[in-house]
Amino acid sequence: MAASAVYRTLGGTAPTTNGTVTLYTCGTAVTGGAVISTIAIANTTGSAGSYRIFVQDEGAAAATGNAIAFDVAIAANDTVALTLGITLDAADVISVRSTNANQLNFFAFGSEITN
Repeated sequence: MAASAVYRTLGGTAPTTNGTVTLYTCGTAVTGGAVISTIAIANTTGSAGSYRIFVQDEGAAAATGNAIAFDVAIAANDTVALTLGITLDAADVISVRSTNANQLNFFAFGSEITN
């Protein structure tokens, strides 16, 4: 049987704390994995901030060793789109963190593949 891909918004979050939150978890039903093509970050406030993005293998804890962006500045009222092509297996997680609560919105776009 041929693999099938579904292209869609895979996750979205607007952290209400300055802690790390899950943006997307590749589910076990996604037998062929997932590809995160783009992560968009929108600063919805009039103050500059910063963000972190983590790629966690099989749900490992977010840490500097799995950070792909760490304390990256984002200007007030700005949007950043990162075209990445991150590949994930079942149970892998993308987590994000904003330096300030209620400041940033994160979205992951890509595809889920089933065999």
